[in-house]
Amino acid sequence: MTLDDCYELGSIVKPHGLKGFVVATFDVDDLEPYRKLKSVLLEIPTAPGKLTEYAVEKLQPQSGERALLKLKGIDRIEEAEPLRNAKLWRPVAELPDLAEDQFYFHDVIGFTVVDEQLGELGTVETFYELPQQDVLSMRYKGQEVLIPVADELISHADTAARKLHVNLPEGLLDVYLTPASRERDEPDEVVEP
Repeated sequence: MTLDDCYELGSIVKPHGLKGFVVATFDVDDLEPYRKLKSVLLEIPTAPGKLTEYAVEKLQPQSGERALLKLKGIDRIEEAEPLRNAKLWRPVAELPDLAEDQFYFHDVIGFTVVDEQLGELGTVETFYELPQQDVLSMRYKGQEVLIPVADELISHADTAARKLHVNLPEGLLDVYLTPASRERDEPDEVVEP
């Protein structure tokens, strides 16, 4: 299995205690469906791109996106320490089902972005997961335009038509198409005699 066949589930932060537990963060909205997780694929920082499967003995949610994780065969802190900063992966085929009005980011790459007022705008190129908020990137009139991923802006995805319907706030596209005011207001170059 390669990284292309997987989605990033989270990462290991640090060892916890002496018995091989680790603290892990999960990039999911709800940890409950993952309590019965049978296995994970680990990408160790010293071996980027290489995935190793580990059976999960226990996953105990803590707060928010954090959980204590016990992997089979990792029974001491000395065995857990090399897993620090390892990424956790799962096969894309095993992604949990979503509600009808939801979608996974990777599912809509290449979809046409359609605004309720302006019609077809461009194509979804990628998503950026930023600390403040996830954003969708599309190309519009030769410019990259970033659209915050928010329920009030992205209404739904039509998978049959490969269209992502949005309701952009007035002026959002102008921010990307209008030259910055400092570029317009710069004085002409002065040539010394």
